[in-house]
Amino acid sequence: MRIEDVTLWMRGTRYDGTLNLKPHHMVFSWHPPPPPDSPESAKPPRERDIWITFPMISYCVYRPTPPQSHQQPSIRIQCRDFKFFAFHFLGENKAREAYERIRSSSCRIGRLDKLLAFSYKPPPAEKPIDGWKIYDARREWKRLGISAKDSEKGWRISEINVDYQYSPTYPALIVVPTRISDNVLNYAGKYRSRARIPALVYRHPINNCSITRSAQPTPGIRGSRNVQDEKLVAAIFATNSGWKPQTAPTSSTTSSSPESSVDNFIFSGADSSSVVDPATEDLSDPDESDTIHPKVYGAQRRNMIVDARPTINAMAMQLVGKGSENMDGYKGAQKAYLGIDNIHVMRKSLQKIVDALSHSDVSAFPPNAEQLAATGWLKHIGNVLEGSALIARTVGIMHSHVLIHCSDGWDRTSQLSALSQICLDPYYRTIDGFIVLVEKDWMSFGHMFRQRSGFLSHEKWFEIENERIGGKTSANGTSSPGGNTIENATRLANRFFNRKDESRESLVDTTDAEMQNASDSTPISVSTPAPIASMSGAAEEQRVTKPSEISPVFHQFLDCTYQLLYQHPDRFEYNERFLRRLLYHLYSCQYGTFLFDNEKERVENRAAQRTRSVWDYFLSRRPDFTNPTYNPAVDDSVRGRERMIFPDSRKIRWWPELFNRLDEDMNGKSGPPPGAPATLSPSSSMVSSSSNNPNGLATPSRSGASTPILPESIVTGVETAEYATGVAAQPKPAASMAQAFASLGIGSGGLSPQPSPQRGRSPKPSKEDMEVEMQ
Repeated sequence: MRIEDVTLWMRGTRYDGTLNLKPHHMVFSWHPPPPPDSPESAKPPRERDIWITFPMISYCVYRPTPPQSHQQPSIRIQCRDFKFFAFHFLGENKAREAYERIRSSSCRIGRLDKLLAFSYKPPPAEKPIDGWKIYDARREWKRLGISAKDSEKGWRISEINVDYQYSPTYPALIVVPTRISDNVLNYAGKYRSRARIPALVYRHPINNCSITRSAQPTPGIRGSRNVQDEKLVAAIFATNSGWKPQTAPTSSTTSSSPESSVDNFIFSGADSSSVVDPATEDLSDPDESDTIHPKVYGAQRRNMIVDARPTINAMAMQLVGKGSENMDGYKGAQKAYLGIDNIHVMRKSLQKIVDALSHSDVSAFPPNAEQLAATGWLKHIGNVLEGSALIARTVGIMHSHVLIHCSDGWDRTSQLSALSQICLDPYYRTIDGFIVLVEKDWMSFGHMFRQRSGFLSHEKWFEIENERIGGKTSANGTSSPGGNTIENATRLANRFFNRKDESRESLVDTTDAEMQNASDSTPISVSTPAPIASMSGAAEEQRVTKPSEISPVFHQFLDCTYQLLYQHPDRFEYNERFLRRLLYHLYSCQYGTFLFDNEKERVENRAAQRTRSVWDYFLSRRPDFTNPTYNPAVDDSVRGRERMIFPDSRKIRWWPELFNRLDEDMNGKSGPPPGAPATLSPSSSMVSSSSNNPNGLATPSRSGASTPILPESIVTGVETAEYATGVAAQPKPAASMAQAFASLGIGSGGLSPQPSPQRGRSPKPSKEDMEVEMQ
């Protein structure tokens, strides 16, 4: 469908051109005017194009106008890359037809195999590259020191899920402790949501400590336990027992993940803490000595279970049979609750950003700083970064193990796991390493890309202005006679500009579409896909986008990575544009990488055979995404060149390029950005009084207790087998969960209006806090 004489308004600037509605794109073309000082004989400027893929559209409103108003009908579009367009048409019929075509091409296709990825033909530069082969699980485990021939590090590769029957959302190969048999895994899987058991994602090359991830356990309201799960976690925490690390050079490059760390010096001093087996050793004596195990200077055994949810959310899940670990079964470990909000809070936060930018089609003015601050977006980014830093410090500095989970272990868990590995390992700060990290922690271990991103769109995101506000519109789109035309037009404009999110549950995520010269841009070649004789796997069936499950989880991960890159500009091989374009192609649906939720779906639907990988795009244009200031050298003896990096929440800022804005528009000319976290100073929520902790410390009286754990502002509570602080410290053991929930104000009658009289409790949950945590 080709429509002539269309006017586009973007950032307050008018463009007159032609709108083409193709099978997978909207393409607006126009000829820029010649420069004022150009001679008459000069060639006219080349035609410019704006390409908008239909899955990129997050909200579209058609505004018909009555003939007597002398106004043009228009279609206003919001895109997930924070670009806003207003198309004005000469005739009502063309505008209505264009709107219906856009809507049917966006939210009425019904199937994933009708998206662009299944008919996309790559340009010559991409053809020789096969991005599907970049990540190989066995090769990555071998890089981390784990292989079938090397079991001395305490880990093995299990093939219990090779047919995806054990856990359909987990990878085929799962790394678990050597001492744990597949028979134990069979029983342990029944205790974790969707059988997503604790499994290795990263092994530190110096101290053999690990980052493992899982889904929430299912203790239920009675706090039931599972011996096999407890045995599995204890074996994970014991993998470095008796393992003697070798000293490594202090300097290297990042090609093979250097085995050095500024905080990892090996000593045998008498006042050093030993790395011991929490499953077999008595940890009650902080002065206990062990001459068999290696001594690590400054290390303190503080193996940790990280529950990414706010405390109240985790406890509320026990009412439906799930919840968090009963720490009576995980002695020798601490559990830290993080105050990272759920997908619903994040969706609303991003929608507030969209509302602050919603005039960007007709206005070039910067967004209101107060509106940006009220979104809470930077606070959420800071929370995720602080949680990742806590995990990285625990593994790299404290020489301890960390198990991460949230609810199903594929949203906040993926964020924390991937970001902490970027902090720990320079390899993941290279282009190839980052690709491996995304493939491992997001693709292989699963993330609900389809639902979180809404590739198939939703009818709620398409509206006709008069119909939405209750006006009557005839079949041809014109308003019924009667009423004050000017008043109605003003009312319509006000309703659009000041609309609230209650009318729709939409997400406008971010990507990167750029205006290009038509001759300079890489042409997108498409062909009609061949009919598919038989559909295999549920992912090929009709899937309805659920607006309540849309959330910017992967977007936040890339935003956090941007914060690290901005704070450490010469430590990353990839640049800011790499992250921005990656988010763009999340929504473009031009490649098959993000279309499926887990490894099983990609295998069953033959994604590697039927679509191209998004990494083809980046690797065929590697110079465009390489950071010119990147310094690959790693030397733990030189400040600024250490193996590990950490975020500074005082420097968290808006990502202006992502919002198509200037830096001063988003971050201001002076002072902290709107809504930025104040400091990295610890919060008092984790500091317990002597009344809550018999030791009067913020840590248990175990090895290393003489050096208390520094309170973290992200930590909303700490729990062990002996005590709990910073949470609703129910009696230990929690014999009566009903009393514990009553103390939090949760019961059959809803939230209790009475304030909690006990110190150290979490604040009363709001209705927003109590939104459905199951995802």
